[in-house]
Amino acid sequence: MKATALTSKGQVTVPKEVRDFLGIGPGSKVTFELTPAGEVVIRPLVVRSSRRSPLSKLRGTATVRMRTDEIMALTRGE
Repeated sequence: MKATALTSKGQVTVPKEVRDFLGIGPGSKVTFELTPAGEVVIRPLVVRSSRRSPLSKLRGTATVRMRTDEIMALTRGE
């Protein structure tokens, strides 16, 4: 495992292999737990909200590049 340096603000960069393993990315929240053995455990914080739209996972994933007038023509059946 790679070592990382602590900044003057107490920040570290989580190695990519750890981020991938935890399934975290920019904006993700994590918790730190101290074990009785003196170890620190980092866990992803899973926020579950009943108000979250079931389609929210799909936001920002469109890959079709169309101009606005092309999209409007499709939606109007022109």
